[in-house]
Amino acid sequence: MSPAWRGARAVLRLLRGLTILLLLLCPQAVRSDCIPPPDVPNATPALEGRTSFPEKSIVTYKCNKDFVKIPGKQDAVICLTGNKWSPIAEFCNRSCDVPTRLLFAVLKQPYNRLSYFPEGCVVEYECRLGYTRNHSLSGKATCLQNFTWSKPDEFCNKKSCRNPGEIINGYINITTDILFGASIIFSCNTGYKLIGPSSSYCIVVGDTVDWSDPLPECKESSQTSKVTPTPQKPTTVNIPGTEAPSAPQTPIIDTHI
Repeated sequence: MSPAWRGARAVLRLLRGLTILLLLLCPQAVRSDCIPPPDVPNATPALEGRTSFPEKSIVTYKCNKDFVKIPGKQDAVICLTGNKWSPIAEFCNRSCDVPTRLLFAVLKQPYNRLSYFPEGCVVEYECRLGYTRNHSLSGKATCLQNFTWSKPDEFCNKKSCRNPGEIINGYINITTDILFGASIIFSCNTGYKLIGPSSSYCIVVGDTVDWSDPLPECKESSQTSKVTPTPQKPTTVNIPGTEAPSAPQTPIIDTHI
């Protein structure tokens, strides 16, 4: 065997040994795996224990605490041919929480379907059923620099139910007012029995408000003295102002005998 041939065999053995060493020390480089995924501001890759990333591997990121995903932005990368990750831009940002829930109003569309509210974002409300809009006040709220919401004006007033009327030989006790959500109580004079509901509530009916129950009747009670009770005029008591704050109050007759 010539010296040249012996030298070539020695080189081949050396190359084979280097290849094995390279497989042991740098398997990713040999298999064309991607390196660990790139850093993305305000986000962390969900590696799930993986340390190698073959071609077509997909890694999804999650926004860090106090940050939310910007709608429409990509939040994952894929290992491409040539040990390269697909490009990804910053997709997490600070956001206000869900806008303040109001007793008298709800968010308009499409604000009620959003989950991302960056600084300076403005949302708009509309009155709930049973309330009427006060257009002199703002129905909007803004996400402030400290990522809290500005305090909305109380721009909706309760609607008023109609005057409940009168009960012959009885009376109606209006404890607060006759605005949406209020209740009234019915009673009869001595010697008369209540026939019908004992109370009624101002509730939503269609796009307005009205009383939940009709007025009852006060009929002469057969269990009382044989002396015939003297019929009395209908009475309504304890009637404060009953109109919404934005409108002039209409006085309700207050007679008591």
